[in-house]
Amino acid sequence: MSSRREFVQKIATSALGLPVLLNSSSLFAYTNNHYDGPLLRVAIMGLGSYGTRVAEAMQSCRKAKLVGVISGTPSKVAIWQSKYGIEGKNCYNYDNFDEIKDNPDIDAVYVITPNGLHCEFTKRVAAAGKHVICEKPMGINAREGQEMVDACRAVNVKLLIGYRMHFEAKTLKIVGMRKKGEFGKIIFFQGQSGFIIGDPNQWRLNKKLSGGGAMMDIGIYSINGARYMIGEEPIWVTAQETKNDPVKFKEGIDETIQFQLGFPGGAVASCLSTYAVNHLDRFYLAGIEGWAEMQPSTGYGPIKARTHKGELTDPHITHQTVQMDEMAGIILENKQPVIPVDGEEGVKDMKIIDAIYKAVKTGKKIDLTSS
Repeated sequence: MSSRREFVQKIATSALGLPVLLNSSSLFAYTNNHYDGPLLRVAIMGLGSYGTRVAEAMQSCRKAKLVGVISGTPSKVAIWQSKYGIEGKNCYNYDNFDEIKDNPDIDAVYVITPNGLHCEFTKRVAAAGKHVICEKPMGINAREGQEMVDACRAVNVKLLIGYRMHFEAKTLKIVGMRKKGEFGKIIFFQGQSGFIIGDPNQWRLNKKLSGGGAMMDIGIYSINGARYMIGEEPIWVTAQETKNDPVKFKEGIDETIQFQLGFPGGAVASCLSTYAVNHLDRFYLAGIEGWAEMQPSTGYGPIKARTHKGELTDPHITHQTVQMDEMAGIILENKQPVIPVDGEEGVKDMKIIDAIYKAVKTGKKIDLTSS
């Protein structure tokens, strides 16, 4: 597949084979719920494949509305203007978007650019006085992540990270069961995230733009998933890297990493992040009294999940639609999500990624409690 996003969509669809009518009817019911409150007016920065997916999903939002674009490609801006009815005064490029500070029609900017640009662009958006939604990973390391948090806090704007799975119904159902003790003491988590990456010249295989390889792109799902599934913060990490194609996966671009996390309650997580194996999208959580499995676990859906009590049947709603509506509630109404999506949450993942890379380099167990 040419990208993770194409892969996860394909595997999610093929794994379930659910009728389109089921998904569309669920979305119809969602979008027809009455809402009279304020709208979060959003500009999308970065009009690539995922930016397009978010824009399409936002057409069904109740609380969030696409009103602006920021892009370095004028032809894309023209297409988006026509397709989504975006006014010319709400269109910017990467050189002049600081001018949004004078635009009262834009409340927030969703940064969907290569990872290496997240920190700079987030700080510029914050300086313009606008709330920031930044796609994950929030930066290329924890230092950048903390700079982003500090920049937004200094001017009193919110920084949210694009963790769409934090609002997904089956994910929340399993987290709720764990909180209620239905699995008993948690002892094990397994996360598998992988696909065979295509074009060797894409930005995801460019260290300056991506910050790393599969770990930055999809391994972060298993890191984040281990944390919210187990419900604790890890205290140590070990990791091992396998690289079979050093030409495609150059220095600083990981092909495959296996990593293990230890948690204060005694649970361990065993995870795999790879750009070399297809069809890996699975979470498994085990307690002494029950278990939960999700496969696909983080694709665009529908997510398929079951526990020791049976299959979960919550209806599928487009993840980005729910995400943007829920984030509008966080920004406009100070709503508190079940699983955090703020900048501090993003920094926690970045600290673990930093430690994983350190563990690979040193071959040692890395203590996460001293950082």
